[in-house]
Amino acid sequence: MRRSTPFLSVAISAVVVFAGGCSDPKTGNPTSAPSPTAPSTQLPKDGAPAVAQPIKNTAGAETDPCSAVTTAQIEQFGGKVEKTVTDDSPLGKNCGWIFEEGPSNVNAGLVVGNKEGLSSLYAKKAHGDFVTFKPIDSIEGYPAVTYGTTEGREGLCNLAVGLRDDLVYTVIPQLYTGNPMLADPCGMATKVAAAAIKNFKGA
Repeated sequence: MRRSTPFLSVAISAVVVFAGGCSDPKTGNPTSAPSPTAPSTQLPKDGAPAVAQPIKNTAGAETDPCSAVTTAQIEQFGGKVEKTVTDDSPLGKNCGWIFEEGPSNVNAGLVVGNKEGLSSLYAKKAHGDFVTFKPIDSIEGYPAVTYGTTEGREGLCNLAVGLRDDLVYTVIPQLYTGNPMLADPCGMATKVAAAAIKNFKGA
């Protein structure tokens, strides 16, 4: 029997991280409605790296998050896609590509409601909000981090890449047995982010 797809729970978790909402330590579900991060006039801050070549052309993906990366590209990274779904979260729209070998999926989108970009994650790291936090090699020249509020599990990765000092693109694979990238979900996330950046710059 196919397990139900946990796409929405992943999207909600991402919203809670960026909005600073509270969550139940046992379930990880949000316990209060998140609110958008207030804009800052001085970015980057809190140790976050600057984005040297900001990407301005993101309007299309803000309204249609599945347009940032094609289904054909996603299938190159994680196998045949059964369907795509869109989640309109408080901080921005996300696209979920659900693989035929379910319930594996990858969720990605621009966090337009967070106006402090990677700086918001670095601030949360400084405050001890993350159990895991790791700056990784730049993706197509753009700074990125992986992070988590709990100990990681096999097949799960939270990745954020800074497209501008005030904007990040997040990619969250949630993979299960049968997916070819199960052992390297952050590798898949990096490939998805790289494809999105190339598409943004080529648009």
